[in-house]
Amino acid sequence: MATKAVAVPEARIPPRERLLAAASELFYEEGVHTVGIDRIIERAGVAKASLYSAFGSKDELVRCYLQDRQAVRTERIERRVESVDDPRERILVVFDYLHEQAEQPGFRGCAFYNASAESPPGGVIEQVTDEVREWTRALFHRLSTDAGATAGARLDRDPEATTVARTMAATLIDAAIARP
Repeated sequence: MATKAVAVPEARIPPRERLLAAASELFYEEGVHTVGIDRIIERAGVAKASLYSAFGSKDELVRCYLQDRQAVRTERIERRVESVDDPRERILVVFDYLHEQAEQPGFRGCAFYNASAESPPGGVIEQVTDEVREWTRALFHRLSTDAGATAGARLDRDPEATTVARTMAATLIDAAIARP
């Protein structure tokens, strides 16, 4: 006999978590600068003091929103990568994951790109997106190294590495241009 899931009453969910959930929905749907704290507070069903007590400022709420999204993304991607033995396929499962995300109802693009696009340089958003980009670079560097696909002519002592890298770039560009 299956057990029926019981919803946790909203009052039992800590205000910080309710605020973060509300901010996550609103920021992703409408943008971090479009959504004011009053809308987040209303959606979360908490007092304004709860926001300042939990986060200190809207900037810190935005930071936590983006860091939370990255933590979920990192965990899901790493789990996918670790489930595959073949080094080549370990790279490709990252793209499979991204494709699956893009097919989800309500997909509005990359939360980090969207937040960066609406923000001036500097500040919280740039800091977090720089961290995300560094994690992504490190992930692909690690996976490429594991697959033997490094392209460093000097480090690999192989002048053909630049030719291989150019061919790879041309293939990617051609595929992107050929899209209808």
